[in-house]
Amino acid sequence: MVRYFVRLLHCTWVFLLAVPGLAAAQPQAASREGTGYTIFVRGTPLGREAITVTTGQDGTTITTQGRLSAPLNVTIRSAEFKYTPTWTPVSFAIDATVNGTALLLRTTFAGGRASTEGTQAGQPMAVAHTVVPRTLVHANGVFASYVALARRLLDAEEGAEFRVYVVPQTEITARVTAVQRERMQIGTTFLDVRRFEMVFANPGGDLATSLTVAEDGTLIRVSVPAQAMDVVREDVASSTSRTQIYSNPGDEAVIIPAAGFNLGATLTRPTAAGAAAKPGAVRLPVVVLLSGSDANDRDGFAAGIPTLAQLAGAIAESGMMAVRYDKRGVGQSGGRAESATLNDYAEDARAVVRWLEKRADVDPKRIAVVGHSEGAWVALLAASRDKRIAAVVSIAGPSTTGADLVLEQQRLALDGMNLSPEERETRIALQKQIQSAVVTGKGWETVPPDLRKSADTPWFQSLLAFDPAKVIDDVRQPLLFVHGALDRQVPVEHAERLSDLARKEAKSKSVDLVVVRGVNHLLVPAITGEVSEYGTLPDRNISKDVTTAITTWLTKTSAAIR
Repeated sequence: MVRYFVRLLHCTWVFLLAVPGLAAAQPQAASREGTGYTIFVRGTPLGREAITVTTGQDGTTITTQGRLSAPLNVTIRSAEFKYTPTWTPVSFAIDATVNGTALLLRTTFAGGRASTEGTQAGQPMAVAHTVVPRTLVHANGVFASYVALARRLLDAEEGAEFRVYVVPQTEITARVTAVQRERMQIGTTFLDVRRFEMVFANPGGDLATSLTVAEDGTLIRVSVPAQAMDVVREDVASSTSRTQIYSNPGDEAVIIPAAGFNLGATLTRPTAAGAAAKPGAVRLPVVVLLSGSDANDRDGFAAGIPTLAQLAGAIAESGMMAVRYDKRGVGQSGGRAESATLNDYAEDARAVVRWLEKRADVDPKRIAVVGHSEGAWVALLAASRDKRIAAVVSIAGPSTTGADLVLEQQRLALDGMNLSPEERETRIALQKQIQSAVVTGKGWETVPPDLRKSADTPWFQSLLAFDPAKVIDDVRQPLLFVHGALDRQVPVEHAERLSDLARKEAKSKSVDLVVVRGVNHLLVPAITGEVSEYGTLPDRNISKDVTTAITTWLTKTSAAIR
């Protein structure tokens, strides 16, 4: 999906500052495990936590130290969570600095009460709240909070609920909405994990969160899509690892050479009986799949839905091959994600096309590209530069410039907030100022430094400057535009404008449009299509109406080229 800067501009980060707690002496038989986690925001590493779990006869103690750079600017000198053997909380303590200010808190649990004392923002504080006996302790911005939840999730099924005390504010409910078994590949080793899709019922609105947990209860990954944030165990965050989120019968892991690095990819073949299922027996048409900005891995994983992996399976079932790959700097792909632009992503797609063209099992005249959301722009850009691409499918592609799109998405996000007209206009004005500064390099003087650091990136600059109208003028290949009627991130009007633009401006002689009813931006059946319902949707499979429209068009177009 298309990222937009408003998510980082206006999301609320609450950090806990507490007095350091002295860990009680553990019995000699206690086991102690230390693990490092890397914290990513929009795919960029912003910090690290070193978490240690000590388990003994008295229960479990979780300690952590960490650092988050700008725009968050948090240093956790020490934090400690103590639980009894039955996961009843005993205490929480933290000593941290936020934006240069030391904040200290300590919470104890007894008699159904959570009592917190300390200093916050230079002011003393003392609060107490009623909590359930086995509440989980959560400190926003302290990612070791999720370690105890990971252990408690081991026996959880869909629908399970947990009470969570957010220190020092309130107790909320966290509910499991889906459980998925997966395999993670680290080098040549595979790790069986379970991914729990959850919804935290925060006072300000539900927050969808995904936790990946090993079979022994070890925390592997935490993802918060609305904040574009991932916390990943360091061995899993390495370039040699990837999550096998979704597997098709004809999947084969491959390595594709790009410009100075390799792309980790999966080639999916038809598995039906006959010559089409035998590599090299016949030359087959092939489809290159390109993900949106918030789904950097090859499976197009976003909000618990592996969009590209499921689409690859449907393409293979129709008799064609499909290729999906990790974006540069992600998963098993090399390169640098922080310096990548839309042009770079288009060149990576062209590198995949060149690699396919040389394969004995690929018909070089029938190589198509299919892009979702931002990936649709990348597909158009690659096709405008490469005649070897025979056809293009744009799924949920925007029709305006990137600058206009970001403002449109910001306005949609602000519509869901309880803001005064003045505050709304202030935020829009700041967004416009930032976008102008990103494009021109001027006007940064009054923009807070942390916001500049987040926005002043090659990717954001290329997004703001992108104009599909200029690119589509050079597209000669057959075009299909597919859009969900309930898409709220890129409303369906974009598909209509984009197809009209293609018919007027593109050099293509074949332009088709399909709007699928009842489908959201992630291509799954939805009720409202709003981002807020992503975590609660019961159907995690992309609509068959979507896959049928794409595969039918690709089959017809491929046959005509033949």
